[in-house]
Amino acid sequence: MTTAPSGPAPAQPSPADPKRTSPVVRGLQICLGLGLAVAMLWWGLPHFAKTSWSEVFHVLGTVPAWKAALFIALVVAGLYCYTFVMTGAMPGLTHSRALILNVCGSSVSNLLPGGGAVGLAATYSIAKSWGFSAASVTTMAVVTGVWNVLTRVALPIIAVLGLAWGATDLPTAMREAAWAAVLSGTAIVALFAVAIGTDAGARMLGRGIDRLIRLVRRGHGDTVERGLTGMRERTADTVRTGWLQMTLGMVGFFGLYYVLFLLCTQTTGIELPFGQLFAAYAIGRLLTAVGVTPGGLGVTETGTAAALVAWGADPAASMAGVVLFSIFTHLMEIPLGAIGWLAWSLMPKASAEELAEAEAPA
Repeated sequence: MTTAPSGPAPAQPSPADPKRTSPVVRGLQICLGLGLAVAMLWWGLPHFAKTSWSEVFHVLGTVPAWKAALFIALVVAGLYCYTFVMTGAMPGLTHSRALILNVCGSSVSNLLPGGGAVGLAATYSIAKSWGFSAASVTTMAVVTGVWNVLTRVALPIIAVLGLAWGATDLPTAMREAAWAAVLSGTAIVALFAVAIGTDAGARMLGRGIDRLIRLVRRGHGDTVERGLTGMRERTADTVRTGWLQMTLGMVGFFGLYYVLFLLCTQTTGIELPFGQLFAAYAIGRLLTAVGVTPGGLGVTETGTAAALVAWGADPAASMAGVVLFSIFTHLMEIPLGAIGWLAWSLMPKASAEELAEAEAPA
């Protein structure tokens, strides 16, 4: 899912600039990330799920075509719910364009480890071709990024509360994940409030981030400080007017994907209480933030399957369920992205005058 940043600062970093990463280093990162994803899927997933791929393929072969069509419909419905997050964060963006923007950015991000930067560049290019300024795209990306992170860290908290309510034995790892989510979520909210609350707060936070960057990158200027102060007011206005729409869109998106997860696990024969299934789903959504592989591929499936097996689910059914879920939520975004790129190529673009007006200082 795209989470691209945007804001009006005069000294805003170019989104298309890959920050001087050499092609050799980038190539090594891609090879290592893809290699780790393959290793996690081919060896790690069956190892931790205590099963084999032959058993999984046998289970997957029993999925009827009508269910596959239903799963695709749920994915599209979930992605449409996410357009409410994007339109709430970028006034003037229609739902159809938000859907195209999302699937195009996601398809690129899911192909590369750490592909968020490439997906972000694609988001900028597409949105600017429609006449949106780089500032508005940056604001949208920052706000939706924060909403994404907060939602993902909230899921383990909800899962723990649900398991405790149902008097289910709570694994230590789940408790620790929930506490980590509480602490990280609180820190994110506090930092975000500081960044958009006042100019002084934005400058202070930006200055601190710039100092941290200088520890690993010599010659770094004060670009973060200038960017945060420049986009502070726009971001605050976006949150003030769109928070409810964005929150409901997130609930719809993750809610529909949980329904899809339930149907996938039911299809492969997993029989566990809803609370434990939600906890496994929450672990998976949190692990998608791990950027060492494309979209957390391999890491997400391994963690989710291991949780299901630990709660007593059949190993082959568990692995087949998470693989089936991943096929529709991760791999399906690639062909959907191809359709999105085709739709964008056929859509009318902004004129040169409109593009110049969009980039003119407010």
